[in-house]
Amino acid sequence: MADFLDVETEAQFDEKLEAVAQQEPTIVRLHNSAIPEVKSLLYHAYRHEPTFKYLFEASRPGYEQRVRATLREGLKLHFEHQQDAIGLLDHDVLAAVALIGAPEHRFNLADQLSWRMRMMMTAGISSTKRYLDYHSQIRRCFPDDLYHHLPFIGVHPKYQSRGYGRLLMQTIEGFCAESPRSSGIGLDTGNARYLRFYESLGYERIGEVRFDNITETVLFKRVL
Repeated sequence: MADFLDVETEAQFDEKLEAVAQQEPTIVRLHNSAIPEVKSLLYHAYRHEPTFKYLFEASRPGYEQRVRATLREGLKLHFEHQQDAIGLLDHDVLAAVALIGAPEHRFNLADQLSWRMRMMMTAGISSTKRYLDYHSQIRRCFPDDLYHHLPFIGVHPKYQSRGYGRLLMQTIEGFCAESPRSSGIGLDTGNARYLRFYESLGYERIGEVRFDNITETVLFKRVL
């Protein structure tokens, strides 16, 4: 094919390839039209997590379906309440995502009747009860004042070890710092690797919740 290209065209083509290879990741605000892509990314990011394996009973058949159902219903609820979501694009492919709960929207999942009914029908009664208990115990660890909360954050396994998680967290902190009502950012993890990562960013442990043999650590960072 190169035989049919003149020298100038080949040079331009090579420059274009080099520019694409060096393209910086892009941060974007996501809307509900991105739900399918976000759900797929979060599924790959969370399905092997210890907390999810406990909550949705990985030892029983149908685990993957329960995880997908939980993510679908969680995303639907998040966007229905007009909460923010930030994505990181690598060459126009969604590589990382974070859902951000606003300080004034710390709703109790137990009060979300339609969400609870859909969860019981798709994820099952047992997993829904476990998830509600998890959510309730985690909420009790956070401070009483207003703060942002990250219910879901993940980097697709294909794009890990590129610094995207750190870049995404820096963007989140800048976004949350713009809100005068927020005292900081809260999140939780049951993965020791991610615990070390968050602590390296200045997040401090404010509580722990035990589920079977899983320790879920709750963290908080003041954002000025």
